[in-house]
Amino acid sequence: MNDFAPDSITFSTGHYIGGEVVATGERLPVARPSDLVDYADLPVATADTVDRAVTDAAQALARSGWATQPPRERARAMRRWAELIEERALELGRLEALGSTRPIAQAVTGDVASVAEGIRFFSEWADKLGGDVAATRADHLGMIVSEPYGVVGAITPWNFPLSMASWKVGPALAAGNAIVLKPSELTPFSTVRLAELAVEAGIPAGIFNVVQGNGAVTGDALSRHPDIAKLSFTGSTRTGVAVMKAAAESGIKPVTLELGGKSPQLVFADADLEKAATCIAGSLLANAGQACVAGSRLIVQRAVMAELVERLRKKLAAVIPGPTWKAATGYAPIVSEIQAQRIDRILAESARQGAQCLLGGSRIEGHGGAFYQPTLLANVTAETAAVREEVFGPVLTIQGFNEEEEGLALADHPEYGLAAGIYTADLGRGLRAMRALKAGTVWINRYSRTLDFILPTGGYKSSGIGKDLGRQAVEQNLRHKTVLIDIGG
Repeated sequence: MNDFAPDSITFSTGHYIGGEVVATGERLPVARPSDLVDYADLPVATADTVDRAVTDAAQALARSGWATQPPRERARAMRRWAELIEERALELGRLEALGSTRPIAQAVTGDVASVAEGIRFFSEWADKLGGDVAATRADHLGMIVSEPYGVVGAITPWNFPLSMASWKVGPALAAGNAIVLKPSELTPFSTVRLAELAVEAGIPAGIFNVVQGNGAVTGDALSRHPDIAKLSFTGSTRTGVAVMKAAAESGIKPVTLELGGKSPQLVFADADLEKAATCIAGSLLANAGQACVAGSRLIVQRAVMAELVERLRKKLAAVIPGPTWKAATGYAPIVSEIQAQRIDRILAESARQGAQCLLGGSRIEGHGGAFYQPTLLANVTAETAAVREEVFGPVLTIQGFNEEEEGLALADHPEYGLAAGIYTADLGRGLRAMRALKAGTVWINRYSRTLDFILPTGGYKSSGIGKDLGRQAVEQNLRHKTVLIDIGG
C-alpha cells in the first residue's frame, strides 16, 4: 500500500438523488481528522431536500420495479456492485482514509474488502425470505407473505463510514426496498461514491439516495418524514433517543437502533494471558477506541492482574500514529478536536474522582491532528466517569475481582449492553459467564468480528433495539402480511 497526497483526491461534495449529484443548502466546512484542515464543504439538506430524496426514491421503486422484479435480478445487480467495489478498492480506500479516521492500509484491505463481501452476503438473501405457509385446518390455506416496506431511512456514524453504510443499504436493497441514507457530516463523501457505483452496477437510479447534512436539520427531517416506512440508526444512545422520538411523532414506524456501549472484557486467572492481552490491546487500539463495541472496561481476576497489565503496557506503548494517508500509519487520529476535548474532560473528571493513570492520559503531540495516547486507568469504581460514560477513545479502565460472581457483577453495566469479552480456559465457566452477561454479542477468547456476516449484531438495554447483519437484518427490512383463504367445498 502506497502513501497518497491528500490534496490529489477528487470527489463529489453534494447529495446524491436520482443518480445525480445535487448541491443545495447551506454549506458546512468538513475537516480532515489527521491534520484538522478544512478540505471541503458540505451542503445541508433541509426538509425540502429530504422530501425530494424520499419522493424520488418512491418514484424509482414504482418506475423500476425493483421490489417486484425476480429476486435473482436484484441479487445479480448487487453482486455486480460488490465486484465494482472490489475493483475500485484503492479509490474507495483513499477517499475513506482522506476524510475519516481510517488509515489507508486498513481502509483498503479491511473496510472496503468487508463492504464488498457484506454486499455479496446480503445479495444472497434476495430470494430466501418470501414467507411461510402456516399450519391451519384442512379447508383453509394460511400464508404469511413477506413484503418490503418501500422507502426506508438510515443514519450512519462517522467511525466506519463505508462499512456502516453497507450494513444499512445491503439488507434494505436485498429485501426490495429503496433507501435514503444520511452519513455523518464529519465523514460524508465516501458514501456518495458507494451510491454512484451502485448505479453503475445496474441498481436503478433513486433506489439508493444520499442526503448530506447535520443531525439537527437533516437527520431530524429524515427521521420525521411521513413517507419513511422504517428507520435505522447507528450512533450514540442520546441521539438514538432523539431519532426514535422524532420517528414516532411523524407516525408509528419500526426503528432499528445500534447505540452506545461500555463493553467489559472479563479475564479469569486460567486464561491465556498473552492472547488476552493481544485481544484487549487490539480492541483498544482499533480506530483509537472509536468503536461502539470497544472493550473499554477490563475486569480481571486479581491473581493475574499485575501480569496482564504489564503485558498491556508493552503492547499499547507500541503505537505508530500518523496521517491516515501514510501507509505506515497504524494508529488512528481522534475524529475531531471536539471529540478530543470530550476525552480530556472525562479523564480529568475521573482523576478528580481518584482514578490512577498507569499509562497515557494525554494527547500525542507533533502530528497535526488530535491524536490521543492509549490510556490505562486503575483505582476506578462504577461511579468513575470513564467507567460510567462511553469515552469513544483509547481509554481502558481496570477493575479487579476474586470470585466469579464478583467479576460478573462488575461486568454488568447499569446502562449499556452492546458487547462483552470473556477469557478463560474453562469452557463451562465461559458459557456460564456468557449466559449471565447482559450483552447482545459475547466473544469468548477473542474480541472482534469476522467476515461471518451471518452473525447479527445489536445491543441490550440502552445499547439499542433490533439487529444489523445476519438474516435478522434482512428480516427487519420486510413486513409480513397474513393471508387466509377458504378452500372448502
